[in-house]
Amino acid sequence: MTWDVIVAGAGNAGLCAAHAARERGARVLVLEKADEAWSGGNSAFTAGAIRFAHGGLEDVRDIVEQDERFAATALDPYSAEDFIADLRRVTLGRGDEAMARVLAGDSADAVRWLRGKALRFRLMYERQANEVDGRQRFWGGLAVGTVDGGEGLMAQHRAAAERDRIELRHGAAVEDLLRGEDGAFTGVAVRYADGTREELRAPAVVLAAGGFESNPQMRAAHLGPNWDVAKVRGTPHNTGEVLRAALAHGAQAYGHWSGCHAIQWDAGAPPTGDRELTNRYSRQSYPVAIVVNADGERFIDEGADFRNYTYAKYGAEVLRQPQGIAAQIFDARTVEMLRTIDYEAPGATRVDADTLAELAEGLGIDAARLERTVAEFNAAIRPGDFDPTIKDGKRTEGIEPPKSNWALPVEQPPFTAFPVTCGITFTFGGVRVDDDARVLDTAGRPLPGLFAAGELVGGLFFHNYPGGSGLTAGAVYGRRAGYAAAER
Repeated sequence: MTWDVIVAGAGNAGLCAAHAARERGARVLVLEKADEAWSGGNSAFTAGAIRFAHGGLEDVRDIVEQDERFAATALDPYSAEDFIADLRRVTLGRGDEAMARVLAGDSADAVRWLRGKALRFRLMYERQANEVDGRQRFWGGLAVGTVDGGEGLMAQHRAAAERDRIELRHGAAVEDLLRGEDGAFTGVAVRYADGTREELRAPAVVLAAGGFESNPQMRAAHLGPNWDVAKVRGTPHNTGEVLRAALAHGAQAYGHWSGCHAIQWDAGAPPTGDRELTNRYSRQSYPVAIVVNADGERFIDEGADFRNYTYAKYGAEVLRQPQGIAAQIFDARTVEMLRTIDYEAPGATRVDADTLAELAEGLGIDAARLERTVAEFNAAIRPGDFDPTIKDGKRTEGIEPPKSNWALPVEQPPFTAFPVTCGITFTFGGVRVDDDARVLDTAGRPLPGLFAAGELVGGLFFHNYPGGSGLTAGAVYGRRAGYAAAER
């Protein structure tokens, strides 16, 4: 059979590209390096959160599943300009402004388009809302996620692909890109799981095979020392071969090649993602905790901003600490505020104690140092009202690093600690694309027949990213890539 469009990668971005190309009448083949059990790339390991512009609760009612809590829900509008401002702020102004405008401007339409493909969404009460005065109040510009998280997202994507007669081949690793005499891309060279090789032809190729976060050598080379020992949150299959092939064929390297999305991750998690627990090794209730390193010292401002705007960079801060580990510490009051879906996951690494000295012993930390850190922190807390749904200004003064919001004393036993390390999610460096997701060469010219989407694309994220933006970027640029590839 001949194909009009070949897509390398079967995660959210790849299947969005496939849906879009098929919608325009193209015959589409999707190639997935992993077997069926690992299908879906990093998208399958997410919580399914997707950030998009909207006008508040009434505006998202047609997208999300109905919920009896709607009557007592507060969800503020989140405009495209809000989205752009968040991107600009957390990337320190280094992100590609034109790409940010495409992402934010297309975000709502892309989510509604996915809803039209029978993907299901819901309000993420358990992850993104707190009860205040009897109402569920959402915070941090993020409220909507897919039903059944990342696994649900990818199962629904694959069901839609099957309905639309999109062929999906597993165990098919793209090893190289094929070109004609005129330089246009004409297909891919594939190696199957049984070792056989084949050349597949199509006038348009979409690259959506992820970054290089699962390749220790590339991590060390591009991200720096000790990144080769970081744990991988998701698929072990994103090892960068397709990205390297694109660069070898003249694609322009773009974005933050020494940067990545990395979070605080259970210190006892396996080296790569767990298909059963997926995202549940995540440890993201730190804004109401204190985080200390192996020397018993604080090293981050746990309350610098809403978790959605700090979690993707704080994993790197943990990796920089002695032994590349840390511990989130809660007392009897703050432990009640944990996101239990993650912290109570099977096998969670946890230490409980009646005193700080006993807690330190369980963590392997010098007790006197930990007690001093906690005493100094408690003494530095200024008066003020605590409110987890706003940046409440309840802060510390006179200590470094400060805690800018949500500073509650660590004083009520029993005490609980969760050892954490760095869990890398995806890398920020990739290839450069234009507004139609066409891959550009080093002179800024489109490479004929080559398109890209998802984590393989660079330029959007530097240093950090707003939570939920990764799936949005995959959907927005995947859809644009699919449409443009079908026209090709």
